[in-house]
Amino acid sequence: MHTGEFLSQFIMEEQRRFKDASGDFSGLLNDICTACKVISNGVNKGALIGVLGSAETENVQGETQKKLDILSNEVFLQCNEWTGHLGAMASEEMDDIYPIPDQYPRGKYLLVFDPLDGSSNIDVNISVGTIFSILRCPDHIKEPTAKDFLLPGTKQVCGGYALYGPSTMLVLTTGNGVNGFTLDQNIGEFVLTHANMMIPEDTQEFAINASNMRFWEAPVNRYIDECLAGTTGVRDKNFNMRWVASMVAEVHRILVRGGIFMYPKDNKDPTKAGKLRLLYEANPMSFIVEQAGGISSTGRERIMDIVPDGLHQRVPVILGSKNEVDRVVSYHDDVKG
Repeated sequence: MHTGEFLSQFIMEEQRRFKDASGDFSGLLNDICTACKVISNGVNKGALIGVLGSAETENVQGETQKKLDILSNEVFLQCNEWTGHLGAMASEEMDDIYPIPDQYPRGKYLLVFDPLDGSSNIDVNISVGTIFSILRCPDHIKEPTAKDFLLPGTKQVCGGYALYGPSTMLVLTTGNGVNGFTLDQNIGEFVLTHANMMIPEDTQEFAINASNMRFWEAPVNRYIDECLAGTTGVRDKNFNMRWVASMVAEVHRILVRGGIFMYPKDNKDPTKAGKLRLLYEANPMSFIVEQAGGISSTGRERIMDIVPDGLHQRVPVILGSKNEVDRVVSYHDDVKG
């Protein structure tokens, strides 16, 4: 028997904190949970149901799509379009927003998501995930447009991710701390297993794609050089490096045991301000990290303060344990000074 709290109960108790709550938000979170369970099943079955490999198509960013990218996107749309909680959706995999079809009622929330983060890992059976963010649709807007999604991260109602690893987990925040739930496959329910997750302020672990080293800016090179020098350098301590190429897996590790994750600005492609998408990846993860006591920055500014200029805007991302992110930001400040 489980003694842990079910996610459905947790959501209901969160709703009761707001006396004017209508239940729409709780319903939306339950719909998202359903989508994540379906995707988890597809990821888990993998080659058994023929969903691995490339779809031989590209998304709006010009990235090759996996079969599961497309299937996961469809799952999110189908689980959320008919329930009446949403005004529209936006996905990393789609060029424009997805209006709720006319035959369904429209609600007061907007949903943005990366349906399968880290999908390059799918074929080699390494952890992937889903990232999502819930925004409030502007009042009196019956037919949302793309500009209605262009809100800073501080306006998020909820940020969360599902991790499809050895166990499936759902981690989320509504601005009242961060909680993690593990899917019990036998009963089909998410159970609270990681309450009030907090990121240690100090760490000896960093995650970065070192193959891009020659393209980094001076502040990042300075920080990584110090980490690599270990006890022989100015930091006087040894560091470990990790890189999974799945943002969900990287952030989850940091939430559990601390660390710093960096996908910084570089000059590999001067036309791109960064690699990760602000709406679908950086904002929801920043919300979670800040609620867990960490920091999330571009190196130059707080990510959640950025007002988006487009659905697929990219930004540099440096997030994790407070003292390490502060150090990297200070190195950027030194260059500005």
